[in-house]
Amino acid sequence: MRDKNLRKYKKIADKIVKLLPTYKSMSNEELRSQTALFKEQLKNGKKLESLLPMAYAVVLEADRRVLGLEPYYVQILGGIALFFGNVAEMKTGEGKTLTATMPMYLRGLTGKGNFLITSNSYLAWRDAEEVGKVYSWLGLSIAVGVAKDATEEEIDKELVYASDIVYTTHSALGFDYLFDNLATTPEEQYLSEFNFVLIDEIDAILLDMAQTPLIISGAPKVQSNLYETSDWFIKSLSEGDDYLTSEDKRNVWFTEEGIKKAEEYFGIEEILTEQWKDLYRHLVLALRANILLLINRDYVVEEGEILLLDEANGRKLIGTKLQAGLHQAIEAKEGVEITNETRSMGSITYQNLFKKFKILSGMTGTAKTDAEEFRDTYNVNVVQIPTNKPIRREDHSDEVYVTNKAKVLASLNIVKNALNQGRPVLVETGSVSMSNLYSLLLLQQKVPHNLLNATTVAKESLIVSEAGRKGAVTVATSMAGRGTDIKLDPEAKESGGLLVVGTERMTSDRIDNQLRGRAGRQGDPGDTIFFVSMEDKIVVESAPKWVAKSRKSLIDKAQTAEIEADEPLKEKKYDKIISKSQTNRKNQEIESRKNILEYDEIISVQREKIYATRNKVMESTLPFLDGIIDTAASHVIAGFVNDKANLDKDCLIDFIYNNIQYNFVPFSLDEELENYSKKSVETFLRQLINNRIKQIPGIIPDEFQLLYFKRIAVLKAIDAMWVEQSDNLQQLKSVVNGRSWGQHKPIYEFQLEARRSFFEMKDEIWLNILRNLLLSDLVHKADGSIDVDFP
Repeated sequence: MRDKNLRKYKKIADKIVKLLPTYKSMSNEELRSQTALFKEQLKNGKKLESLLPMAYAVVLEADRRVLGLEPYYVQILGGIALFFGNVAEMKTGEGKTLTATMPMYLRGLTGKGNFLITSNSYLAWRDAEEVGKVYSWLGLSIAVGVAKDATEEEIDKELVYASDIVYTTHSALGFDYLFDNLATTPEEQYLSEFNFVLIDEIDAILLDMAQTPLIISGAPKVQSNLYETSDWFIKSLSEGDDYLTSEDKRNVWFTEEGIKKAEEYFGIEEILTEQWKDLYRHLVLALRANILLLINRDYVVEEGEILLLDEANGRKLIGTKLQAGLHQAIEAKEGVEITNETRSMGSITYQNLFKKFKILSGMTGTAKTDAEEFRDTYNVNVVQIPTNKPIRREDHSDEVYVTNKAKVLASLNIVKNALNQGRPVLVETGSVSMSNLYSLLLLQQKVPHNLLNATTVAKESLIVSEAGRKGAVTVATSMAGRGTDIKLDPEAKESGGLLVVGTERMTSDRIDNQLRGRAGRQGDPGDTIFFVSMEDKIVVESAPKWVAKSRKSLIDKAQTAEIEADEPLKEKKYDKIISKSQTNRKNQEIESRKNILEYDEIISVQREKIYATRNKVMESTLPFLDGIIDTAASHVIAGFVNDKANLDKDCLIDFIYNNIQYNFVPFSLDEELENYSKKSVETFLRQLINNRIKQIPGIIPDEFQLLYFKRIAVLKAIDAMWVEQSDNLQQLKSVVNGRSWGQHKPIYEFQLEARRSFFEMKDEIWLNILRNLLLSDLVHKADGSIDVDFP
C-alpha cells in the first residue's frame, strides 16, 4: 500500500471494522434511528467527515440485514476513497454496486443534490431497485431520474430532484440541466443543488463519451431544397477523377475536375466564392454522407428514419442526430423524408457538467492508465483498491499476423480448442461488423454461440451473466454488457475459467484492460489473449507513416509465399508497431477531448452569464425589472442615434413602427421635431418610449400580472437571442477549424468571433426587451387572465 491516501483510508477502515459489533447488537429500530441522530449532529454544526466511521458502520450492517450481503474490507476502502472525491479503480467483480451504498448514504444525510450516475437507464433502475431499499430502510429518500421504459409516463422531476439520493444517467442529468435554464419561473427549475456525484464506469462516461457535447435542439431553420439535388449530383461522380479519399477513409475532398463538373451541372461559375457558399456546403455534406458514412456501420434505416449507431458497440443512438446538416444529407442519400434542420438551443460538455459538483467521484475497473487526464481535466486522483482475492488470470502476449484473414482464422482455432476443454469463451470485437463476421464464421464451423450487439441493455446483461457457463461461447462488441459480471459455474472453473479472446486492439490500452478484466473475477482462473494484424483499423489509421510501406511489403511476401501467411510475426518490432499505433490513437483522443473542452470553456463563460441573468430576472421585483427596461431603452436609443444615416424622417418613422408603436401617427413629427439632430431625435424617442411604458399599468392593473408580463418580456428576449447565439457558436466551431490552414490557431479565432457575436447578441437583447414590452398584443380573457402575443 504505497499510496499515502490508501494508508489514510486503511486507518479509517480499521475504525469502521471496530465499530461494527456496536451496531450489530442494535435492534432494527435502534439501527434505523441512527439516521435521525446523524442529521441532528449535522444540524448542530458537526462536520460530515467526522461522522464517516459511524455512518459507514451503520450502512454496512444495513446492507447485511436488508440485502443479506456483507461488504469486504476492500469494498470499505473503496467506499472511503469515493467519499473523498477520488476515482476508485476496483477490478471487475469486486462489488462496486455495494461499495456505492456507503458514500451515497453518508452524503445523502445532507439532503438533496447527491447523484449516482450510470451509463444507461437499465443500470440506473437495476441498481436503484437492488440497493435503493437500503437507503429507504434507513430513512433516506431515493428516486430514479429516467423513465423505466418507453411506456412509462413522464417522470415527476420535482419529486426526483428533491430526493436525498438520485440514480440517473449522464445524458438525462445534462438535458435536465439545459432545460432547467430555459424555464420561465423558479418553480419550473428542479436542479438546484450539485453536491456529490458518484459516476459508475466513470472512464466510459467522462472519457469515451466526452468527445461529443450534449446539445438540445429546437426552433427549426428554414428548410433547404438543396439536399436532394446535391445528392443526385454526388451519385454521378467517380472516385479518383472527381474526388479523393484519405488513406484512413476519414476524409474526402473534391478534385479540380469534380469542382468543374459541379459548376457545369448547376450552370454557375466560381462555386468557391461567397455567392455560392451555401450550395458548396450542401455538396460537401452530400459527398461526406455518400462516401464516408456507411449503412449498417454508422447508421440504419428503420421505418423511414435514420438511426445512428455507436460504432464500438452497435447500439442505436435514439434521439441523436448529426449536426450542421449532415443528418439531412444522409436522409437524402437513403431516399427517406428529410427532417428539419434545427437550431441548437443550448449545449454543454460532460466535462463542464460534472465540474459543477462540489465533490466528483467515480468507480471503474480501469482508470490508472488515464490517471493524468482525470487529474488534469477533472482534478480527481485515481486510487487503486486491492482485490479481495489475488488475481489468478494469465494475460498472454499478443499474436501478431500479417493479414486480418490469418488473424481471425488463428483466433477461431483457439476458440475451438477451449470449447473442447469445456471452457467458456468470450470473443470481444472492436466493431459491430467484426462481431457479425465472427458470428458467421462460428456458424460455418457449427459452433453454437450468443451474439451481442445493437440489442437492448437488459438482454445484454442476461447474455453476459450466462457467459460463464461451461462451453458457452459469446461474441460481443467491446462495451456491450458493461456493468454485469460474468460468473463461472463450477465446471467452468475446473476447466481453466473464462478465456477472453480479443480480435483487435482497441483505441486505448484502458479499453483493452477492461476486456482482460472480464476474466479472473474474484480470484477465478482465466486467460486472455489478443489477436492482431497489420491490417487492423488502428494500424491503418494511427500507425507511424513508414508502416504503410512495411505492411504492403509483408502482404506481398505472404502472397508470393516468401513468408508463411498463417504464421504469427515473431519479431518484437511488430508488437511495437501495434503499441505505437494505439498510443498515437489514444493521444489523438485526449487531444480531441482537450479541444472540445477548450471550446466549451469559451462557450461556458457566456452560458453562465446568460443563466445567471435569467435566474436574477425570474426572481426579480418590479423596481429591478423597471431598471432593466430603462437600461434597454437607453441602449436602443443610443444605438439608433449614433448612426448618422438614421437621422432623417423616413428612418425614424420606420424605426418607431418596427420597435415602439405600430399605430404611430407620423404627421406630428414635423411639429415635435424642429430638426433631425442627434440630441432632438434622442429626446423625442426617450419621451415616446417613456409615455408608452407608462400606459402599460393601465392595461394590466393587477400588480402580480404586471410583474409576470415584464418578467416574461425580458426572459423571452434573452432566450430568443441565446438560442441564436448557441446555434451560431456550434456553426462557428466547424468554420474556424478550417482556418488552421491559414496559420491561424482555430481556438483563438473562435474566441475572437465568439466575443464579438456576444456583444452583438447583447445589443439585440436590449432591442427585443423593448419590442416585447411595447409591441405585444394583450388580450383580456373573461376569467381575468391575459393572453400575450409577442411580436
